[in-house]
Formats: sequence, C-alpha cells, structure tokens
Amino acid sequence: MAGDTMTATAQCLTFKLDDEVYALDIGKVREVLDFTTVTRVPRTPDFMRGVINLRGSVVPVMDLRLKFGMSATEKTVNTCVIITEVTVDGETIVLGALADSVQEVLDLDGSQISPAPRIGTKLRTDFIKGMGKHGDRFIILLDADRVFSADDLALMEAGTGSAEPVVQ
Repeated sequence: MAGDTMTATAQCLTFKLDDEVYALDIGKVREVLDFTTVTRVPRTPDFMRGVINLRGSVVPVMDLRLKFGMSATEKTVNTCVIITEVTVDGETIVLGALADSVQEVLDLDGSQISPAPRIGTKLRTDFIKGMGKHGDRFIILLDADRVFSADDLALMEAGTGSAEPVVQ
C-alpha cells in the first residue's frame, strides 16, 4: 500500500484484549458485529473458535486472546467480532477476530507511532506494526496480514473445508 509508512497518519480501530488496547488499520476492517453463535469446527487449532454465517458466507472466527497466549475470550455484553480482510500469498481472506470490546476509531500521526519493540530472536513480534501513543497509554498496532500466518490459515481452511490442507 503506497504511503503506508510510520510518518503518515494512521486511522485505526482500537479494541481491548484483557487490559491492553490493540488497533487494526481501519482499511482492513469491514465491520464490527455483536458476538454471535460460533459453530465449532473439529480438528482446528484452539485459537480458531469456529465459523459464523455472515450473510450467507462462511467466515472463520479467531480468538485473538488465545492467539496471543491469554485465556479464552469470555462472552460479555461488550464482546464483538471484528470482520477483517487479510492478504496472504496474494489472496484476500475474510475472517473474524474476537475482541473483548471495541473502543474507538483513532487518527494517529507519525509522531505518535514508534517502531515495534525488538524483543530478541526467540519471540515472534513481526505481527506488531508499531506502538501508538494516545494520552498516557500505549496502543499495540497490529499488522492484520501477519497476525495469522499462512500456516495458521492453512490449518483453519483445512478445518472449514474451504481449501485443501497444506502438506509439507
């Protein structure tokens, strides 16, 4: 995407997981839904909660809390599903991400965004686009295309029957 640098203004949808605030580029967000019934799919990773019917389309739903090593998302009045578009290997995939609550749409300019922290070689942080500062809080800016790796999506598609499993 042209102009997708840390100096440009980033418009983000912020949401909470546990007590932390995360954000996705608003251009990757299609819509936000109230938590609905999720149909569990056998033989899929724990972080894949299942699938939902979105106007006739089968959309996989991921639990970001489980993906990030937290406890599973508990259904509350604020729990929602953020419908996003991710691009993996040139293919656009629509998926839902569970969040504890959606906060707001924020405009962060380049001066409010720092590069992702370097935490050493053992921890994977390539899905963090940067750290935004809003007031006295940090906002973890996620790279939607990297939160779920191609391997994760292959496992997910194998479980939903929407693609053949990847054999390596």
